[in-house]
Amino acid sequence: MPELNWLVAAFPNFVRYVVVGFALAGLFLWLYVLITPWREFALIRAGNSAAATALVGALLGFCLPLANTIAHSSSLTDVVLWSLVALAVQVGVHLALRLLMPQVKQAIEANEAAAGIIAGGFATCFGLITAACLTY
Repeated sequence: MPELNWLVAAFPNFVRYVVVGFALAGLFLWLYVLITPWREFALIRAGNSAAATALVGALLGFCLPLANTIAHSSSLTDVVLWSLVALAVQVGVHLALRLLMPQVKQAIEANEAAAGIIAGGFATCFGLITAACLTY
């Protein structure tokens, strides 16, 4: 059965990419929560949907280019290097948002949905643009 032989041969490569992809997403989450002035996980545990929306949007904004890079990469090194570019873009988007909306920290901490939507939406939109730019 050729399909099964192909699956058995390809599976170790799949595992490598999954492990690296999940590790990169974890690294992004860790660094992102370090740079934000609010404490996402404490706010989310307390039921703050604005913080959850902002965090999920940022994670999507990173994972869109990560997924695109994985799909089109020539190596794991390629994936890691381009994911660092995507991470830098997301950090830049977050910092720009904080400059444009200095009250975003207080708004997210106050669970104002609009603040979470704008933060998550900006991150997702710029992540989508980044993903498109990484298509080669």
